[in-house]
Amino acid sequence: MNAIAASMAGIVIRVNVQVGDAVQPGQDVVVLESMKMEIPVQAEAAGTVRAVNVKEGDFVNEGDVLVELEG
Repeated sequence: MNAIAASMAGIVIRVNVQVGDAVQPGQDVVVLESMKMEIPVQAEAAGTVRAVNVKEGDFVNEGDVLVELEG
């Protein structure tokens, strides 16, 4: 499993993937709002989305796993 974690604390303003989607390295999977800025969180490896652990409006802390990939 490959986990995509939040790089900083913030509010999830957009989830760009859903379970079963294929992602590529560098693809934005979630966008956070922190300190009034949009912070994209990108996949570091290719894979298929196994789980999305957040939804829009959720508050996350740095290091929280947002999306899990397999493959």
